[in-house]
Formats: sequence, C-alpha cells, structure tokens
Amino acid sequence: MRSEAFPLIAGGLITALSHLATTGRAVLADLGRFLALCLWSRAALAAENLFLRKQLALYEEREVRPHRATDAVRFVMCALGRLFEWRSALRVVKPDTFTRWHRKGFRLFWRWKSRRPKGRPALPRNLRELIRRMAADNPIWGEERIADELLLKLGLRVSPRTIGKYLSRGSGPHRTPDPKQRWAIFVRNHAKGIVAC
Repeated sequence: MRSEAFPLIAGGLITALSHLATTGRAVLADLGRFLALCLWSRAALAAENLFLRKQLALYEEREVRPHRATDAVRFVMCALGRLFEWRSALRVVKPDTFTRWHRKGFRLFWRWKSRRPKGRPALPRNLRELIRRMAADNPIWGEERIADELLLKLGLRVSPRTIGKYLSRGSGPHRTPDPKQRWAIFVRNHAKGIVAC
C-alpha cells in the first residue's frame, strides 16, 4: 500500500513545486517590468499601464477568446490594482471576477498566517534541562517518578510520556543505567519481602 502511494505523492509534490517555480518566475518578471516602468513615469501610471498590458496579453489575436489567467497573472493584477483605481481600467476581466481573485488571495494568506504548529508546544528549556538532570542524578527513577516529583515539589504537571520523549533525545546529561541495579539483583535483595507479601 505504501509503495503504491509513494509515487503518487512524489508526483503531486513535483507538480506543485513545478507550478510554484513557474508562477514565481512569472511574478518576478512582471516585478522587473514594473520597476523599469517606474523609472520612466509615476508609479500609478506605470501600474495602470502594466495592468492593461496584462489584460491585453490574454488575447493572442483578434476575435479569439482570452486565455485563462494563470496564478501569476492573477497575483500581479491584484497587487497592481492596489496602486490605482482599477475599476476604470478593467477590460477583459469582470469586476466580480477581479474581486473574487482578491478574496482568494486573502483566504490563502490568512490560511498560511493562521496555520497551527504540529503537535504540542515544547516544554521550556530550563524544564527540559531539569528533567535530564533529575534523570542523571537519580538513575533508578523512571518517567513516572520524575513526573510525580515535579508535580509534588514544584507543582508542574508533566506527562510521563513527555518526560520520556525528552530523556530519549537531546543534549545534556544522559541516563546511564546502574549495572548493579538489575532485575535479578532486585529480586534477590527483596526476596523475603516479596514472599512475605
């Protein structure tokens, strides 16, 4: 199942990256043209001029329906539309369509802006170091015991699984199990107590 899904995912990723690269190149080319036009005239006039040129470029020849606007054309036209009154300059695209492009751009921007980080937030650095130090100083303590000590002594509620996550990776003092504290030795030392229970 995974081997079949991998080429599909890789193909989709390559297609998305290719589309992004093509759109980026087109936007950078239009930005270069806009900056060149700004050197010769006022910014609003240059923006309107390029705005009209982008619309006319959608036609290849007369009496042919315009090509569908690419993402790069939409982005550039929306950006340029902020520099002047665009309603009087629209010729090929309806105002409703142009407004829809604006809304789509807003949605994409806010979706990117409000994306959630994956997983839970990391513990503060000083708490991670404290957990590692407690584990190094007390080699027979497990994750449960460290979590209980943090709750009892400091009032910090940390999950034992979270403690285990920070003990298994990261820098700082690592836990080295005491070779004297093996299960067989524990059973031998406490055999009488175990039998009595």
